[in-house]
Amino acid sequence: MRLIDAATRELLLANGRDRDGDHHPVLKLFNPAGPATWLISAMEADGDTLFGLCDLGFGEPELGYVSLAEIEEVSGGLAIGLERDTSFRPTHPISAYARAARQAGRIVDVNQLRSA
Repeated sequence: MRLIDAATRELLLANGRDRDGDHHPVLKLFNPAGPATWLISAMEADGDTLFGLCDLGFGEPELGYVSLAEIEEVSGGLAIGLERDTSFRPTHPISAYARAARQAGRIVDVNQLRSA
């Protein structure tokens, strides 16, 4: 499975052009064999630079930029590869996921954290 299909790519690029927006994540990538997870909300015009919430599993999730090529390299090095969560349906802007992740020390479902 490709990590980013054409329709998702277009949404990410549109969000990347609107730099002032607090966009909902468009894409969730994860390592099924480990704790790494990325919630991606935008892509720069170069087609490689992604913006989102990155959690490598060290208890310090952070908003920032990541290279799609580097993520794909990680994916290529794993026997089962990284996966796109096709069931992910964002309900909040990326800033809400970032606040919840900082509180929990990992990316969490914002709704579950608020109800706990």
